[in-house]
Amino acid sequence: MPTMKAMILDNPGRPLRMADVPRPEPKTGELLLRVRACAVCRTDLHVVDGELPDPALPLIPGHEIVGVVEKAGPDADHLAPGARVGVPWLGWTCGECAYCRAGAENLCTAAQFTGYTRNGGYAEYVVADARYCFALPASYDDVHAAPLLCAGLIGQRAYHMATEHSFGGEVKRLGLYGFGAAAHLMAQIAAADGRAVFAFTRKGDTAAQQHARSLGAAWAGATGEAPPEPLDAAILFAPVGALIPAALRETRPGGVVVCAGIHMSDVPSFPYALLWKERTIRSVANLTRADGEAFIALASRVPLRVDAAPYPLSAANQALADLREGRVQGAAVLVPEID
Repeated sequence: MPTMKAMILDNPGRPLRMADVPRPEPKTGELLLRVRACAVCRTDLHVVDGELPDPALPLIPGHEIVGVVEKAGPDADHLAPGARVGVPWLGWTCGECAYCRAGAENLCTAAQFTGYTRNGGYAEYVVADARYCFALPASYDDVHAAPLLCAGLIGQRAYHMATEHSFGGEVKRLGLYGFGAAAHLMAQIAAADGRAVFAFTRKGDTAAQQHARSLGAAWAGATGEAPPEPLDAAILFAPVGALIPAALRETRPGGVVVCAGIHMSDVPSFPYALLWKERTIRSVANLTRADGEAFIALASRVPLRVDAAPYPLSAANQALADLREGRVQGAAVLVPEID
């Protein structure tokens, strides 16, 4: 039986281990992909650190996958061998529940998630549902395309919520809390749309603040500092519950605060006055295929600077540690070394 190298999570809270495991075979509707690159997402940290419940152990993490089709299972031959595709977090949906029928497959009651409830891309090969494989623009190489598959897709869904659901006027001033992989892409999209971006980072993180300015932010400072103008909307990419009242405090009446992460620390109590005057708090859950198609089309039209730091697959634990400690500007990306 053919084997492959993969980074395995045996139990949350423990380092990943490199192992030779059987190479998977595609079933009906699936594709076998040779992994070219897999970005490292903060959601991977939540899985590895045990902040998300019930991962499918032992697990191969990773859900921002760029791969090439090696083999198609039955009913999946519309993508020929050699085609380059991207695989996101949402890996399978039933297509039958009320959410799926209503076009809200991101809320599917039986959904499966890449690198969480099904094996992901910290490996040389991965099997993926062909319905959730997206063709990628040729203008982005493998390493720089990988972050688009979550930092881009989830970021874009959050950006849409922030800019389309604010009341009392156009969103001209957008706050981004936490300037990592997703924020560095959304800052560019917001700037291209003519919006002023105000970037909030941890106190003393001057490198992240300079990074934000280099990507078009009109202002960058520490959380707790007052921006030069009130925000029309804000997106929280950092998984810190205390940022909700902090962002509400800086957001005008009728504005919206969007929580973009899958996990967040507990939200502290805060005065009702911060929410009053029709401010809104929204959360983002997963993504839809329509989100993926729309964002990839956008990334084809708007050249994005994707800041990515490549790591060999065997250095996955180091990449996770660097992300955890805030040592990555942009995105860390794992690259398998296949002969």
